[in-house]
Amino acid sequence: MNHPQSPVALADQAAEAVRAINHTTRTPGADWQYPSDAYSLIGTLAHLSRMLPQAITQALGPVTDAHTAGRLTVDGGKAPDPAASSAVQTARVAIGRAQRLAEALDQVHSALSPLGYDASDEDEFADCPQCEAEDGDGEVYPHCCGCGADGSGERPDCTCA
Repeated sequence: MNHPQSPVALADQAAEAVRAINHTTRTPGADWQYPSDAYSLIGTLAHLSRMLPQAITQALGPVTDAHTAGRLTVDGGKAPDPAASSAVQTARVAIGRAQRLAEALDQVHSALSPLGYDASDEDEFADCPQCEAEDGDGEVYPHCCGCGADGSGERPDCTCA
């Protein structure tokens, strides 16, 4: 059994969180309908993927420690050196791919950066004096000032958070 804060339990929680993201992003909702929502999610996924190389490297710690101590065994009585070497080499490949994933997600994040949502004809934003005062052009930033707001202040000129 895994303890609640064991590395495996934490990885299970991360996997469950990604599963929940996959489920909740299937359809629009109050917290998932604007380009800024996609921008925020992709930015967080990029951050997550930048941390994967360290997690992968450290995940091999018990294997390399057992190998160094002469305690690594392999099913079928095979020699541990080739098996340990294979694990390290394939982990390096995974680390490289995680780094490339992070870079690709950073590019997606950048591409999403200038996108907004034109709600000039939507009544729900019509009485938002903060957005109208800041924009004056009818373009609304839903993450700002109570108009679908989470108060994140992602917009550089947002003063309402």
